[in-house]
Amino acid sequence: MGLLGLAGLLGLAGLLGLARLGWLAVVCAALGLFTAFFFRDPPRRIPADPRIVVSPADGRVVVAGHAPEANPLGPGATQLSIFLSIFDVHVNRAPIGGRITRADYHRGEFLPAFDHKASLRNEQNSVVVEQGATHVAFKQIAGLIARRIVFHKRVGDTVERGERVGLIKFGSRVDLFLPAAARLRVGVGDRVSGGVSVVAELP
Repeated sequence: MGLLGLAGLLGLAGLLGLARLGWLAVVCAALGLFTAFFFRDPPRRIPADPRIVVSPADGRVVVAGHAPEANPLGPGATQLSIFLSIFDVHVNRAPIGGRITRADYHRGEFLPAFDHKASLRNEQNSVVVEQGATHVAFKQIAGLIARRIVFHKRVGDTVERGERVGLIKFGSRVDLFLPAAARLRVGVGDRVSGGVSVVAELP
Protein backbone atom coordinates (compact mmCIF):
# COMPACT_ATOMS: atom_id res chain seq x y z
CA MET A 1 0.00 0.00 0.00
CA GLY A 2 1.38 3.37 -1.02
CA LEU A 3 0.10 6.90 -1.51
CA LEU A 4 -3.04 5.76 -3.36
CA GLY A 5 -3.91 3.38 -0.54
CA LEU A 6 -3.34 6.11 2.02
CA ALA A 7 -5.54 8.56 0.11
CA GLY A 8 -8.22 5.89 -0.18
CA LEU A 9 -8.25 5.18 3.54
CA LEU A 10 -8.41 8.85 4.48
CA GLY A 11 -11.12 9.48 1.88
CA LEU A 12 -13.14 6.55 3.17
CA ALA A 13 -12.74 7.86 6.71
CA GLY A 14 -14.18 11.20 5.59
CA LEU A 15 -17.16 9.56 3.87
CA LEU A 16 -17.88 7.39 6.90
CA GLY A 17 -17.72 10.46 9.10
CA LEU A 18 -20.29 12.24 6.89
CA ALA A 19 -22.47 9.13 7.10
CA ARG A 20 -22.26 9.34 10.90
CA LEU A 21 -20.47 6.00 11.17
CA GLY A 22 -17.99 7.48 13.59
CA TRP A 23 -16.25 4.34 14.85
CA LEU A 24 -15.59 3.08 11.33
CA ALA A 25 -14.28 6.52 10.37
CA VAL A 26 -11.88 6.46 13.33
CA VAL A 27 -10.61 2.99 12.37
CA CYS A 28 -9.98 4.04 8.75
CA ALA A 29 -8.30 7.27 9.81
CA ALA A 30 -6.06 5.36 12.24
CA LEU A 31 -5.08 2.89 9.51
CA GLY A 32 -4.33 5.77 7.17
CA LEU A 33 -2.15 7.53 9.72
CA PHE A 34 -0.26 4.31 10.49
CA THR A 35 0.29 3.76 6.75
CA ALA A 36 1.73 7.26 6.43
CA PHE A 37 3.98 6.59 9.43
CA PHE A 38 5.14 3.23 8.08
CA PHE A 39 6.00 4.49 4.58
CA ARG A 40 7.88 7.56 5.81
CA ASP A 41 11.17 8.18 4.01
CA PRO A 42 13.20 10.77 5.94
CA PRO A 43 16.22 12.38 4.22
CA ARG A 44 19.60 11.09 5.33
CA ARG A 45 23.07 12.66 5.30
CA ILE A 46 25.33 9.96 3.86
CA PRO A 47 28.96 9.77 5.13
CA ALA A 48 31.49 10.53 2.39
CA ASP A 49 34.45 8.26 3.33
CA PRO A 50 34.83 5.68 0.49
CA ARG A 51 36.27 3.06 2.88
CA ILE A 52 33.13 2.72 4.97
CA VAL A 53 30.07 0.51 4.71
CA VAL A 54 26.76 2.04 5.83
CA SER A 55 23.78 0.18 7.19
CA PRO A 56 21.34 -0.93 4.48
CA ALA A 57 18.39 -0.58 6.87
CA ASP A 58 17.07 0.89 10.10
CA GLY A 59 16.69 -1.52 13.00
CA ARG A 60 18.46 -3.59 15.62
CA VAL A 61 21.54 -5.74 14.98
CA VAL A 62 20.74 -9.40 15.78
CA VAL A 63 23.80 -11.09 14.18
CA ALA A 64 27.39 -9.78 13.92
CA GLY A 65 30.14 -12.28 13.16
CA HIS A 66 31.21 -15.11 10.89
CA ALA A 67 28.77 -15.92 8.10
CA PRO A 68 27.75 -19.52 7.34
CA GLU A 69 29.49 -21.00 4.31
CA ALA A 70 26.24 -20.86 2.33
CA ASN A 71 26.34 -17.10 1.83
CA PRO A 72 26.57 -14.93 -1.33
CA LEU A 73 30.30 -14.16 -0.81
CA GLY A 74 31.47 -17.67 0.08
CA PRO A 75 33.69 -18.92 2.93
CA GLY A 76 35.33 -16.39 5.24
CA ALA A 77 32.66 -13.70 4.90
CA THR A 78 31.25 -11.71 7.82
CA GLN A 79 27.52 -11.42 8.40
CA LEU A 80 25.57 -8.54 9.92
CA SER A 81 21.81 -9.02 10.31
CA ILE A 82 19.36 -6.23 11.09
CA PHE A 83 15.82 -6.80 12.38
CA LEU A 84 13.25 -4.19 11.36
CA SER A 85 10.16 -3.87 13.53
CA ILE A 86 6.95 -2.36 12.15
CA PHE A 87 8.00 0.94 13.77
CA ASP A 88 11.30 1.25 11.85
CA VAL A 89 11.78 3.05 8.53
CA HIS A 90 11.59 0.28 5.92
CA VAL A 91 13.41 1.95 3.03
CA ASN A 92 16.54 -0.05 2.11
CA ARG A 93 19.78 1.62 1.00
CA ALA A 94 22.95 0.54 -0.78
CA PRO A 95 25.70 -0.28 1.78
CA ILE A 96 28.49 0.78 -0.62
CA GLY A 97 28.74 2.53 -3.96
CA GLY A 98 29.40 0.41 -7.04
CA ARG A 99 27.79 -1.73 -9.71
CA ILE A 100 25.08 -4.30 -9.05
CA THR A 101 26.36 -7.63 -10.37
CA ARG A 102 23.64 -9.89 -9.00
CA ALA A 103 19.99 -9.59 -7.95
CA ASP A 104 18.18 -12.87 -7.31
CA TYR A 105 14.64 -13.16 -5.96
CA HIS A 106 13.67 -16.40 -4.19
CA ARG A 107 10.24 -17.44 -2.98
CA GLY A 108 10.10 -19.00 0.47
CA GLU A 109 8.48 -19.11 3.86
CA PHE A 110 7.42 -16.29 6.17
CA LEU A 111 9.07 -17.17 9.48
CA PRO A 112 9.40 -14.35 12.06
CA ALA A 113 12.25 -12.13 10.82
CA PHE A 114 14.12 -12.32 14.14
CA ASP A 115 14.39 -16.13 13.72
CA HIS A 116 17.87 -16.85 12.32
CA LYS A 117 16.39 -19.59 10.10
CA ALA A 118 14.64 -16.81 8.18
CA SER A 119 17.95 -16.01 6.44
CA LEU A 120 17.81 -19.29 4.57
CA ARG A 121 14.12 -20.21 4.41
CA ASN A 122 12.15 -16.99 4.00
CA GLU A 123 11.19 -15.20 0.81
CA GLN A 124 14.12 -12.93 -0.07
CA ASN A 125 15.98 -10.83 -2.62
CA SER A 126 19.78 -11.31 -2.71
CA VAL A 127 21.92 -8.50 -4.15
CA VAL A 128 25.70 -8.19 -4.75
CA VAL A 129 27.39 -4.79 -5.23
CA GLU A 130 30.89 -4.62 -6.73
CA GLN A 131 33.26 -1.75 -5.92
CA GLY A 132 36.54 -2.41 -7.71
CA ALA A 133 37.89 -5.68 -6.29
CA THR A 134 35.50 -5.54 -3.31
CA HIS A 135 32.16 -7.32 -3.23
CA VAL A 136 29.45 -6.68 -0.63
CA ALA A 137 26.11 -8.50 -0.57
CA PHE A 138 22.82 -7.92 1.16
CA LYS A 139 19.51 -9.76 1.39
CA GLN A 140 16.07 -8.22 1.73
CA ILE A 141 14.17 -10.85 3.72
CA ALA A 142 10.40 -10.99 4.24
CA GLY A 143 9.08 -11.62 7.75
CA LEU A 144 5.96 -13.00 9.40
CA ILE A 145 3.87 -9.95 8.45
CA ALA A 146 5.88 -8.66 5.48
CA ARG A 147 4.60 -10.17 2.24
CA ARG A 148 6.20 -7.96 -0.40
CA ILE A 149 9.80 -7.10 -1.20
CA VAL A 150 10.42 -4.11 -3.48
CA PHE A 151 13.74 -3.62 -5.31
CA HIS A 152 14.10 -0.70 -7.73
CA LYS A 153 17.44 -1.62 -9.36
CA ARG A 154 18.64 -4.11 -11.95
CA VAL A 155 21.87 -6.00 -12.62
CA GLY A 156 24.30 -3.58 -14.26
CA ASP A 157 22.94 -0.49 -12.51
CA THR A 158 25.34 1.75 -10.62
CA VAL A 159 24.44 2.87 -7.10
CA GLU A 160 25.86 5.42 -4.69
CA ARG A 161 26.58 4.61 -1.06
CA GLY A 162 23.38 5.15 0.92
CA GLU A 163 21.18 5.43 -2.19
CA ARG A 164 17.60 4.17 -1.84
CA VAL A 165 17.27 0.80 -3.57
CA GLY A 166 13.95 -0.59 -2.31
CA LEU A 167 11.90 -1.49 0.74
CA ILE A 168 10.27 -4.39 2.56
CA LYS A 169 6.68 -3.84 3.59
CA PHE A 170 6.16 -4.27 7.35
CA GLY A 171 8.34 -6.19 9.87
CA SER A 172 11.33 -7.76 8.15
CA ARG A 173 15.09 -8.38 8.11
CA VAL A 174 18.15 -7.39 6.10
CA ASP A 175 21.32 -9.50 6.08
CA LEU A 176 24.61 -7.85 5.05
CA PHE A 177 27.63 -9.91 3.97
CA LEU A 178 31.12 -8.42 4.01
CA PRO A 179 34.54 -9.65 2.85
CA ALA A 180 36.75 -11.21 5.51
CA ALA A 181 39.06 -8.18 5.59
CA ALA A 182 36.25 -5.81 6.59
CA ARG A 183 36.24 -4.58 10.21
CA LEU A 184 32.87 -4.45 11.95
CA ARG A 185 32.00 -1.25 13.80
CA VAL A 186 28.76 -2.47 15.43
CA GLY A 187 27.66 -5.43 17.54
CA VAL A 188 24.56 -7.38 18.52
CA GLY A 189 21.96 -5.18 20.17
CA ASP A 190 23.10 -1.93 18.53
CA ARG A 191 20.54 0.28 16.78
CA VAL A 192 21.46 1.37 13.26
CA SER A 193 20.02 3.80 10.71
CA GLY A 194 20.01 3.08 6.98
CA GLY A 195 22.49 5.12 4.98
CA VAL A 196 23.83 6.86 8.10
CA SER A 197 25.27 4.36 10.57
CA VAL A 198 28.78 3.16 9.74
CA VAL A 199 28.66 -0.60 10.27
CA ALA A 200 32.08 -1.62 8.89
CA GLU A 201 35.32 -0.40 7.35
CA LEU A 202 36.86 -1.83 4.19
CA PRO A 203 40.64 -2.29 3.87
